[in-house]
Amino acid sequence: MRDSAEIADIRDAVHLCIDMQNIFAPGGLWATPWMERVLPAIVSIVSRRQARTIFTRFMTPQDPDDRPGQWRSYFRHWSQATRRHLPPSALDLVPALSRFVPPAAVIDKPAYSAFSNPGLAGLLLEKSVGTVVITGAETDVCVLSTVLSAVDLGFRVVIVEDALCSSSDVGHDALMTMYRTRFHGQVDLVTAEELAEFWRE
Repeated sequence: MRDSAEIADIRDAVHLCIDMQNIFAPGGLWATPWMERVLPAIVSIVSRRQARTIFTRFMTPQDPDDRPGQWRSYFRHWSQATRRHLPPSALDLVPALSRFVPPAAVIDKPAYSAFSNPGLAGLLLEKSVGTVVITGAETDVCVLSTVLSAVDLGFRVVIVEDALCSSSDVGHDALMTMYRTRFHGQVDLVTAEELAEFWRE
């Protein structure tokens, strides 16, 4: 059983929901098969903390040359993912989650980490947020980058283990093992059901 201080930290947390966008949904260019499986859990979490949820969107460039360094090569390979070729709706949140905006907020980011948008850290610090609850896609890419950035910035990270999805089972399983065995005192794992219990306290 967690002590009252830990429960309070989670109660006052901000929920960062990473990249639950149409491009990663079934039929999307970068479809993540598990998204449909975890979406009900994420909807339940958001519904409990709508005003304390921030959705991120991974925003691809108009053209590959709009990004620096290796991102330019990446988007030359994935030219069909640039905004020149994508339908605008591809980068929108999936409908089941977009209905919560507002009061939930949306922050766009140019890279994997949610904190690649510098406004996010500023917003959280301004609100004296010490804990972030993380859900979304993908476990081993954007979620991983966001978790490591949050740890570096000093935030306590609570990962909802049954509210993450990836297009790689191997990558997902490897990262879940890492999250469980590393970052003691900085990263905790809970289930969506456990989180609901903490938020009912």
